[in-house]
Amino acid sequence: MAVQRIHFTASDAPDAQQSLQSLVKLYGQSPAPEADLIVALGGDGFMLHTLHDTLHLSAPVYGMNRGTVGFLMNDYSEADLPARLAAAERYVIHPLKMRATTVHGLTTEALAINEVSLLRSTYQASRLRILVDGRERMPMLICDGVIVATPAGSTAYNLSAHGPILPLEADMMALTPVAAFRPRRWRGAILPRTAQVTIEVLDSLKRPVLAVADSTEVRQVARVEVAFHNAVEMELLFDQGHGLSERLLREQFS
Repeated sequence: MAVQRIHFTASDAPDAQQSLQSLVKLYGQSPAPEADLIVALGGDGFMLHTLHDTLHLSAPVYGMNRGTVGFLMNDYSEADLPARLAAAERYVIHPLKMRATTVHGLTTEALAINEVSLLRSTYQASRLRILVDGRERMPMLICDGVIVATPAGSTAYNLSAHGPILPLEADMMALTPVAAFRPRRWRGAILPRTAQVTIEVLDSLKRPVLAVADSTEVRQVARVEVAFHNAVEMELLFDQGHGLSERLLREQFS
């Protein structure tokens, strides 16, 4: 891929802003709608923000780490950037679509690249009913919350909650409890990509729950539906030999 027009974007962090100025001076700054490629400077949170903001554009996104963890980012270097971009490996990911209905009947839809999380919002544990493809699979899960994660997001919050790491090419999603109390030994499930997950909040007024799709938060939810949104594609670029599949595999042996 020949890269001629690059649009740089950066988080508010001082290192990211300084890098933005340096790279624009070296390579110029094309308007985002006219760019062949978007370069995001920051951490994983900013990469998620950039992917959401550029959904309407056809340009792929290449991240360089100016944050902390940087799992979705490449190493930062100002040298030979066009050559790195031209040789980069491409990965297409699909987000989850969340449809959350509150106790007041209001509905919010949002996309999640990493995960959809339901979390208790008071001192009392949540009580959740889980259905997969309309069939009840768990009548009551007493827990702090539950996560539905994509393969790309399986090393994020999902992994911290002891969920499985999913290969990027796996046609699956991870359903992982957060601090499950009953059933105490339930560790979650791996579901096919085609699954439609519905989570109902039991006793929602006494035990309120919030739902989060990446950075979109909905409070006092009564019902949340989650499924892959295959109509939306997001394209990420990684340096050769350091792609997302390699990172997911390496994470399992670290």
